[in-house]
Amino acid sequence: MKTQVAIIGGGPSGLLLSQLLHTRGIDSIVLERKTKDYVLSRIRAGVLERGLVALMEEAGVAERMHREGYPHHGTMIAYGDEMFRLEFTKHTNHSVMIYGQTEVTRDLYEMREKTGGKIEYNVEDVVINDAKTDAPYVTYRVAGEERRIDCDFIAGCDGFHGVSRKTIPEDVRIEHEKVYPFGWLGVLSETPPVNEELIYASSERGFALCSMRNENLSRYYVQCDINDRVEDWSDDAFWAELKRRIPADQAANLVTGPSIEKSIAPLRSFVVEPMQWGRLFLCGDAAHIVPPTGAKGLNTAASDVNYLYNALRDFYEKDSIEGIDGYSQKALARVWKAERFSWWFSSMMHHFPGQNPFEQKMKIAELEFLRSNTAAQQAMAENYVGLPY
Repeated sequence: MKTQVAIIGGGPSGLLLSQLLHTRGIDSIVLERKTKDYVLSRIRAGVLERGLVALMEEAGVAERMHREGYPHHGTMIAYGDEMFRLEFTKHTNHSVMIYGQTEVTRDLYEMREKTGGKIEYNVEDVVINDAKTDAPYVTYRVAGEERRIDCDFIAGCDGFHGVSRKTIPEDVRIEHEKVYPFGWLGVLSETPPVNEELIYASSERGFALCSMRNENLSRYYVQCDINDRVEDWSDDAFWAELKRRIPADQAANLVTGPSIEKSIAPLRSFVVEPMQWGRLFLCGDAAHIVPPTGAKGLNTAASDVNYLYNALRDFYEKDSIEGIDGYSQKALARVWKAERFSWWFSSMMHHFPGQNPFEQKMKIAELEFLRSNTAAQQAMAENYVGLPY
């Protein structure tokens, strides 16, 4: 088979890149390790930055998002029983969209199928070949059959454990990592949200987040020990702990119910440099990971897609290699800003093992400064709604 762009990974970043390229007449083939149903079963964050919303519009897949999503013009920040609202629109003239990543992926799958996009599922043994030449190709297997795609470029959208990043030689790539000493226990429940906006809560017992998918589907998180297991937490224990970590008036309004999904996610900050090697380009989790505080994972992947999509457009439409050659530098400049915000927000909101009283006082002072200082609020709002591409 031949195509212009081979895309490894059929998650939202790979599908979005494929659909955007299609709108410009650029051919691509997407390779996915799992099935479509498996990809759609993964529960992920649902806060979309303004840049991702605009990309969905440009890709022609924004209709259901605008119909069923929830624009949010602010968020709640709590510490102990204190709580204040951080206003996005006032400080930035922008909002965010609450719309689940699963729904983003579903919309993209439906559009790629509608427009005849080529997606291969259940691919195994993917190997990227000759990425440093002008004639790269990808080999793989499906149901034991060996296959090959010849292409102009390869986009590695295959996540942290995929083959794309590992294809870059070890003596070329530099990996930066910070592992946090706790995880997030998340529960999905068919209950109304406790608040119409997200609540990020800091307490001496640890962090908590109250979020939502729709008016009858809520997503809640509590910081937990890194060694905890899901089976260590009954639903009753989870709800009791969540109530201890959010303001009393919010806890009084919390509607509890059986969990329909429960999982524990570790927290990590990770960046690889460079994000390209020859004609191989990394996007999303293949290149970087952020803690979920502030929901930058999918959104930072979207910024990578934006830069790569426009670089490929310039190559095919203007015969320009400037965007291709500068992809890694441009993408990393924004990635590191997103990493900084996620690290700062996580450090302020979580309780770290061994934290002494001075450090706890500093966190409270930081939160009270944010509450009272317009410049600090504007800086956080600008980062939360998404820095410009």
